[in-house]
Amino acid sequence: MPHIRFAHRAKWPIAAAAVIALVALPFAARGEPTAATCDAPFSMIRFTNPLVRVAQKLASGEPITIVAIGSSSTAGTGASSSAASYPSRLEVELTQRLPGHQITVLNRGVGGEEIGDMLERFDRDVIATKPDLVLWQFGTNSVMRDDKLNNHNVAIREGLTKIRSTGADIVLIDPQFAPKVIVKPEAARMVELIASTAKVEDVDLFPRFDVMRRWHEVDHMPFKTFVSPDGLHMNDWSYGCFAKGLGMAIAEAAQRPVVSAKALSHLVR
Repeated sequence: MPHIRFAHRAKWPIAAAAVIALVALPFAARGEPTAATCDAPFSMIRFTNPLVRVAQKLASGEPITIVAIGSSSTAGTGASSSAASYPSRLEVELTQRLPGHQITVLNRGVGGEEIGDMLERFDRDVIATKPDLVLWQFGTNSVMRDDKLNNHNVAIREGLTKIRSTGADIVLIDPQFAPKVIVKPEAARMVELIASTAKVEDVDLFPRFDVMRRWHEVDHMPFKTFVSPDGLHMNDWSYGCFAKGLGMAIAEAAQRPVVSAKALSHLVR
């Protein structure tokens, strides 16, 4: 199995200048001769918005509940065990990055589902858990079934409204970059739709598609390194790498300093 190596994380910066510098840092160290190095520029995965609800829970010392809802790549299809799914790996990652805090990541992935299917179980699987952060992965099954995407933005907004009713932070996760996905004519459009909806709705996005594409096109990894033999799902290595990057983005956004306008004006003088 390819080796995953990450740089040790220093304490998060507390000055505005340090926050700006952090954006340029990769989320994995380079240079070690390994079969595959898990990396991407932090600027690619950094969330636009801070995670206010999670930050409040960190400050108060209360337990943090994260719900990962989605289809088979949330459930963990392609992984060797449930412990190797991205929600399980993310819980371990966040426990290490945020020591002293009780963090639970609930896996609410169901294989084969599309957005409408997930909305039907939102009340039970998301709202009832009283989440502090919801990670919503969707889009792949619609692409695989060659669905027309004309009304998907309406359904996405319906889901976002439900999540907002809980006061939870939100992160959207787009499809995986895998052979059986990228051959579909609607793949690029789905990725663009999710990104544009996240921007308009002012919610955070983890660009899984672009991160995985970078592994293939920039790091020159063959698909067999990070895609399971079915040509569609992720494997232990890529679920682990995905969880590493997502964990770093969550931890930074939950601890991001609030920089006042006065402080920023001082920096640019």
